[in-house]
Amino acid sequence: QVQLVESGGGLVQAGGSLRLSCAASGRTASVFRLGWFRQALGNEREFVATITWSAGTTRYADSVKGRFTISRDNAKNTLYLTMNSLKPEDTAAYYCAGRPLRNGSSEDPNAYNWWGQGTQVTVSS
Repeated sequence: QVQLVESGGGLVQAGGSLRLSCAASGRTASVFRLGWFRQALGNEREFVATITWSAGTTRYADSVKGRFTISRDNAKNTLYLTMNSLKPEDTAAYYCAGRPLRNGSSEDPNAYNWWGQGTQVTVSS
């Protein structure tokens, strides 16, 4: 089992920046991929970004491309999401997720095995 704990959310004005962190513990050797998802009130959970743990290959949702950067520090077993040029529509609970090497789209939340508790990001206009 892998445990994921997010931190770094908060309230920021539009145009501002935040960096989210996700600390992984437990059987981290089994992690192949980590990702960030978000869920706004009344909406379904949506894909934000993903990275392979070893190679560092990334993929982004079109809505965040060029503004958000996903990265990881393997030595610290920590995943990051650096968010710049934030918009009110980025307001949501942000979740860190992980999975082993398995079938399923890397953008599908149902294809992830482990989840953090979420951290709230609120962007004011």
